[in-house]
Amino acid sequence: MADAPVRTGEAPRQPAEQPSLKRVMGPSLLLLFVVGDILGTGVYALTGQVAAEVGGAAWLPFLVAFIVAILTAFSYLELVTKYPQAAGAALYTHKAFGVHFVTFIVAFTVMCSGITSASTASRAFASNLSEAFDVELSTGVGITGVALLFILLVAAVNFRGVGESVKANVVLTCVELSGLLIIIMIGLWAIGGGEADMSRVTEFDTQGQGVFGAVTAATALAFFAMVGFEDSVNMAEECKDPVRIFPKVMLTGLIITGVIYVLVAISSVALVPVDQLGEGDTPLLQVVEAGAPGFPLKIFAFITMFAVANSALINMLMASRLVYGMSRERVLPGPLGRVHPGRRTPWVAIIFTTLLAVGLITFVGEVPALGGTTALLLLAVFSVVNVAVLVLRRQPVEHKHFRTPTVIPIIGAITCAYLATPWTGRDSEQYRIAGILLAIGVVLWFVTWMVNRRLHRSQGDMDDPENLGVGGPVN
Repeated sequence: MADAPVRTGEAPRQPAEQPSLKRVMGPSLLLLFVVGDILGTGVYALTGQVAAEVGGAAWLPFLVAFIVAILTAFSYLELVTKYPQAAGAALYTHKAFGVHFVTFIVAFTVMCSGITSASTASRAFASNLSEAFDVELSTGVGITGVALLFILLVAAVNFRGVGESVKANVVLTCVELSGLLIIIMIGLWAIGGGEADMSRVTEFDTQGQGVFGAVTAATALAFFAMVGFEDSVNMAEECKDPVRIFPKVMLTGLIITGVIYVLVAISSVALVPVDQLGEGDTPLLQVVEAGAPGFPLKIFAFITMFAVANSALINMLMASRLVYGMSRERVLPGPLGRVHPGRRTPWVAIIFTTLLAVGLITFVGEVPALGGTTALLLLAVFSVVNVAVLVLRRQPVEHKHFRTPTVIPIIGAITCAYLATPWTGRDSEQYRIAGILLAIGVVLWFVTWMVNRRLHRSQGDMDDPENLGVGGPVN
């Protein structure tokens, strides 16, 4: 999905005299940006897995995930209009708590979520390639091999350097949106022609764990499809009058994507039996094949592959630039901040983040585990952001800004924290993956701290978290 332009910079701390970013985005472009950030790998790859958790009422977890996301969006809206700067969760955490290690953990968690999201997209890309183009990848080893080749290709593109623009983001959003609209139109056509089984839409198959438990577990997974909206705050400095337009535009974008997801889920379960939909990583290809046998499957597969490929690229761009930024702030080892003299890209950070992605694809593999880990990491960050809103109420600013009702960030913090707990039935493997990734970050931070201490250098203050180039994962 589209993401904010990546800013690397040549120095970790920009002088105060630097000119401000050009404000070029009005409401329409910002709306397309928000929608484009959210749409993508989540719904393309995980609709079947959500249905496998809850049954035919697969639309309900997407609806609940939308509600949880919109609660947190209100918190982001207060913060982005209060501090219209391009740094996101790390900036808000630093302003609220002022603890450098906590700021680092939040930033590193965001980085890890980008890598797990890119790994999810890589697996989805390989599965769609296998299904749509009759490539014999019958074993898990074959899917893993293609996914690894794909992530290495992403690394090569990342190393070469990618220049993005708002216009390119608009084009990518339209392509990705077209695939989901095709699913909805096929569903409506089949329903109108009496070829769909609408009775499945209200059926629950909870596998003995109760409706609440099944919906909660499915929501914890479906939340992956809602991530991305928070990344739009990084465009605050490039928007015309962000304090005025951001609230309406972000909420509108969330509503649009929420409606699309619910309609896609309804179309999917009405056309394909739940037990079949939950098999494999290409649920929407099955929907197209069942609802419109004459539709060129390769065209839809190309759209799907394009959507998830772009997600992987943007997430790996974000992750490598974030590692680069943390290195330049002296909270990660200095070599991670090295820039290639010819390509002017952070080549060591690219290698580091690619190796993490390779490890995830090789040793984790399954799309639900990777997508669920992305949601887990982001839910933890969202919990912190919701609390930060309340803490920062004690630090008023001079200009007017959006203010969310106090009860909303409280509910948002509770719901996000709850969805991140094992009580939701979340697979313990997701905690192991997240724990290993964060442990790597803590070890690197400690090593950096020891080196800085020995060399009598100050540990990175993160006085200006904007230098991290922080962005969130996109779908």
